[in-house]
Amino acid sequence: MKKLLISILTLIIVLLSNTAKSQLLMDMVDTTKEMGKDMLGLYQKFNYLRISGYMQPQFQFISEKGANTYAGPAFNKNVDNRFTLRRGRIRFDYARFNQSDEVSFQFAFQFDGTERGVNIRDFWGRLFENKWHVMALTGGMFARPFGYEVNLSSSDREAPERGRMSQILMKTERDLGAMLTFEPRVRTHPLRWLKIDAGIFNGQGLAGSAEYDSYKDFIARAGFKPVNILPGLRISAAISFLNGGILQNTRYIYSMSRKDSQPVFIVDSSLGNMGGKAPRKYAGADIQLVLNHSSPYRTILRAEYWKGKQSATSISSETPGALINDPIYTRRFDGAFFYLLQNIGNHQVGLKYDWYDPNTDVQGMDIKEGAGNFHSADIQFKTLGLGYLNYINENLKLVLWYDLVNNEKTSLEGFSKNLKDNVFTCRLQFRF
Repeated sequence: MKKLLISILTLIIVLLSNTAKSQLLMDMVDTTKEMGKDMLGLYQKFNYLRISGYMQPQFQFISEKGANTYAGPAFNKNVDNRFTLRRGRIRFDYARFNQSDEVSFQFAFQFDGTERGVNIRDFWGRLFENKWHVMALTGGMFARPFGYEVNLSSSDREAPERGRMSQILMKTERDLGAMLTFEPRVRTHPLRWLKIDAGIFNGQGLAGSAEYDSYKDFIARAGFKPVNILPGLRISAAISFLNGGILQNTRYIYSMSRKDSQPVFIVDSSLGNMGGKAPRKYAGADIQLVLNHSSPYRTILRAEYWKGKQSATSISSETPGALINDPIYTRRFDGAFFYLLQNIGNHQVGLKYDWYDPNTDVQGMDIKEGAGNFHSADIQFKTLGLGYLNYINENLKLVLWYDLVNNEKTSLEGFSKNLKDNVFTCRLQFRF
C-alpha cells in the first residue's frame, strides 16, 4: 500500500505539473525519511514520462443502407446513419537522457479503445547513438516508413480517414519489424535537412495476428525536411520504396496478359509455383508545400503518388493478413492523394482528391465476367472530399467532411453504374 501511494503521488506530480511546479512539490518532500527517498527516486525515474491521447466521437450518414465504405468501419446492412467512436487513443512516451542531456533511449506504447474493442497501435523502442548524433535504431510495432499520408497521425490529418489505397495496401499502417534511421540531430550538421528510414518488416502488419511465411518486406523512405525556398514558402519531399512478397501456397497464379487484343488474366498452374514468392513491390513520391500569407492566412498543398505490383486474391487487392490458400492474383496498380487546404485563423477549408486503380492493365467495360477472370478487385475508385474544420482550441477540433465516391463503370454485375456510397462525417476530436 505504501509503494502504491508513493507511485500515485509521484505520477500526479509528473503529469499535472510543469517543471517549476514539480520542483516546488519535490522541495516539500522530506528525503531524510524512507518514504521521501522512495518518492524522489520514483520522480527521477518517471521524469521523462509523457501521457497523451485523443478521442473522436462522430456521426455519419451514407447514401444507401449497408453500402461499402472506406470512411471508417463498414455499415451494417440495415444502417445508413450511425454514432460511433472512431478512435480512442492513449499513448505513453518515455525518454531517457544521459549525463550530457542527450536522449539515449525512447519507448512508446499506444492503444486504441472503442465500442469495437481495445487494440494495440504502437509498441516500440528506439536507441540513439550519441557519438555522431545521426543514427537511431527502432524495433517493435510502428508505422511503416512509406509515404506521407501513412505516417501522418490521425489526430493531425485533416480528412477523417486515409485514402482507399493507403487502407488497402497498408492496412492499419503499422507492422512488426526493425528500422534504421539517419537523421542528424546537431543543428550545424551539413545534412541536418535529410532523413532516411530503412527497415525490415513481417509484411502483414496488424491485419494478421502473426507472421505466416518467411518472406519479409524491405521498406525505405528518403527525403528532405521542411526548408524555406522563398519568403513564406516551405517545402518538403520524399521518395519511398517497398520490396516484399507473400508465400504462394497454391499452384494457381494469375497474371495479366492479352488474348485476341483484349486484356485477360492468364493462369499459371505449374506445380513449381508451390512455395514460391508472389511479389509486392511499391514505389512512391510525395511533396508538401506550405505558403504563409499575411496573418491569419495559410495555404497547404500536398501531393503523393504510388505505383507498383500487388499480389492478393481474386476478390480483393488488400495485403493479405493470413496465408492464402486460394489462387493468387498479381496486378499492377497506381494511385494518388492530393490535398488543398486553406487556413483562415482557426478555420480551415479542405479539398482532397484521391484515386486507386488496382489494375492498370484493364479499364471500364473491359472488366467483365467470363474469359477475362475479372472481379470487383480490378475496379478503379476515385474520391473527392470536401471539408470544413474549426480548431476551437488546442484541445478541441470540429470536422465536417463529405466524401463523393465514384467507381469505374464496368460490365460486372452490380458495377455497371456508380454505387451509392457517398459519406458525410461530423466529428469532434478531444485531445490532451
